[in-house]
Amino acid sequence: MPFETIISCEEAAKHLGDGGWVFIDCRFQLADKEQGHKEYLANHIENAVYADLEKDLSGEVVPLLTGRHPLPHKDAVARTFSRLGISSDSQVVAYDYQAGQMAAARLWWLLKWAGHAAVAVLDGGYQRWTSLGLSVESGSRTNERGDFSPRFNDGLVVVAEDVMERIGDPSTVIVDARASDRFRGENETIDPVAGHIPGAISAPFVDNIAPDGKLKTAEELRRQFEVKTGETPAEKTIFYCGSGVTAAQSILSFVHCGNRMPRLYSGSWSDWITKGDRPVAAGE
Repeated sequence: MPFETIISCEEAAKHLGDGGWVFIDCRFQLADKEQGHKEYLANHIENAVYADLEKDLSGEVVPLLTGRHPLPHKDAVARTFSRLGISSDSQVVAYDYQAGQMAAARLWWLLKWAGHAAVAVLDGGYQRWTSLGLSVESGSRTNERGDFSPRFNDGLVVVAEDVMERIGDPSTVIVDARASDRFRGENETIDPVAGHIPGAISAPFVDNIAPDGKLKTAEELRRQFEVKTGETPAEKTIFYCGSGVTAAQSILSFVHCGNRMPRLYSGSWSDWITKGDRPVAAGE
């Protein structure tokens, strides 16, 4: 059976030498965009290749037209995944600093969008891997080119116009995965406009992570999301964040506890505010 949401470090370590497994280091820091790659070169999981959030997992930013991390073009997605060594039968393991936040979950979501089921995020990330004394190496590594053939499911993506149509629709739940203070319009240090999409509910992605850096249990996550989304079906549930990256971690958590894939507003808040006539709310 393939791993399709998360995988433990202990289980992943059993497959380091398996030819059908592809390990991808996704560490990235917004404050220093080269830091993740520097850390990869210094030490990374044995056999892992590196994927850069902005160079590999995002498209071109167009000021006043896109958010900060637009989706890459579909042909670029296919080229990138083939270059990383992914083929249709690959089991992919993506890892990040902890619990799949940021870029590892983005890579997971991109592969799901492209129709690839066998992808999982390393539970607890690189910190847990090293704390267990599992195998690491230094330097750069490349894989033999894969033959990735995407089958995109565009039903997983919504754009701003779709979200506008659903504001006030009682059958739809819009979930904001940013920190609660940014949702309220407080302490906004990243985007030029503070607040949230009217009608959205706040469910910070960090609430999905246990104190030990691993994802909360499926039962804990199920109870948590039931409070936020109730019985709303996945296809009527829309997640967004600041730029469409950390929302992928919430989607990963949502699916891990037994739900189908919800929809992602890929442009998210940084895209929403590129048009001054889109409504903005603040407060709880």
